[in-house]
Amino acid sequence: MLVSTKGRYALRLMVRIAQAGPGGKVPLREVAELEDISMKYLEQLARPLMQSGLLRSVRGKGGGYALAQDPDAVRAGDVLRAVEGTTAPVACKSLEEGSTCPRSDACTTVRFWAGLDDVIERYVDGVTLADLAGGAAPMPAPAPEERPS
Repeated sequence: MLVSTKGRYALRLMVRIAQAGPGGKVPLREVAELEDISMKYLEQLARPLMQSGLLRSVRGKGGGYALAQDPDAVRAGDVLRAVEGTTAPVACKSLEEGSTCPRSDACTTVRFWAGLDDVIERYVDGVTLADLAGGAAPMPAPAPEERPS
């Protein structure tokens, strides 16, 4: 999976807001300065995050953006899927929920892509905003044992 700038910046935005603490509101201007991301780009990212129920806008004096859920409940995968659409490593009908591919029975690689998709999903869904905001750097999954030659 190649995470685009949208995914990377959305995750940085959400982590900054999570670092504000419970009920904390953060103006996009502040995130733009701290993360060196344009305001216009952050505004574009905020829309799908709000539509996904991950972020909320707080108007008025002292307003800004706040998490719509507890940071322990928001997974990195939720943020990525909100702005990227999917975390699938390839465009494959067999990996799309509710879709079937007419080639799936004959496809020699579908099981490989499904396995890789599963590893990615488990990893991104195993890390929360609270983990990232608290500096708990998630460890990569252990490498599979080497196969004998």
